[in-house]
Amino acid sequence: MEDSVGVVYISILVGLLAIVAFFVLRQVIKTRRIESTLSRLQKLISKNEATAQTFYELGSLYMDKKMYSQAIEQFQRSLKIGDDEAPENLAIVYNALGFGYITQDQFDLAIRQYKEAVKINGGYVTAWNNLGFAYEKKQLFQQAIEAYETALKLDGKNNTAQRRLESLKKRV
Repeated sequence: MEDSVGVVYISILVGLLAIVAFFVLRQVIKTRRIESTLSRLQKLISKNEATAQTFYELGSLYMDKKMYSQAIEQFQRSLKIGDDEAPENLAIVYNALGFGYITQDQFDLAIRQYKEAVKINGGYVTAWNNLGFAYEKKQLFQQAIEAYETALKLDGKNNTAQRRLESLKKRV
């Protein structure tokens, strides 16, 4: 009887260790992939072979690592050399730059970037949602409502815009 309890206990312990090992290994692989991509992008930049896409990717990696100031710098560099990029791509970069500014509580700069994104691509629902959020942070509730309503016109099933719009209408 005691042996079977010991076997069950050890089996549970081994199972838990296997689960923990799986998650640790997965995180190590993910981190190595991110670091190798980071290294590749930095090499391109140091060789002056970087494109607007390179700077955008690097900025996105910095955002994932919560290195927001560095991300903002890379997005700005992407915009600086990305004049010949497709407008949809530029809108994505402006949106990402706006998000970087939001994380730094620089709401006016974020609003400016989101406005540029929707000016370039008026159907960019995510940018409309983000613009509404930035207006909320600035306590410009009427503008936030308008941004969320625009997002809903573009995508009637947009849960974020619906939820935020309902919340704002209750407040105002």
